[in-house]
Amino acid sequence: MSDNGGVAADQLRALIERVERLEEEKKVIADDIKDVYAEAKGNGFDVKVIRKIVSMRKRKPHEREEEEAILDLYLHALGMAGPVMDEA
Repeated sequence: MSDNGGVAADQLRALIERVERLEEEKKVIADDIKDVYAEAKGNGFDVKVIRKIVSMRKRKPHEREEEEAILDLYLHALGMAGPVMDEA
């Protein structure tokens, strides 16, 4: 390992090359995801809704419930949601 000005050049180069490989893998995966969404759209699914579901499933149930409750509250405050139905 060469040492230029206190920098381990070989180690630095290896780290940079790893990041570059991972960035390329990330691009391939992003392209694969894009293809899956295109397939979903081709089969008549609403891609915007699928993206929302994927996003929701990443969060913990209590986080999702809290967000949904706040969204419902805001929608009601803006008159954008129907009246709250009493459970029988």
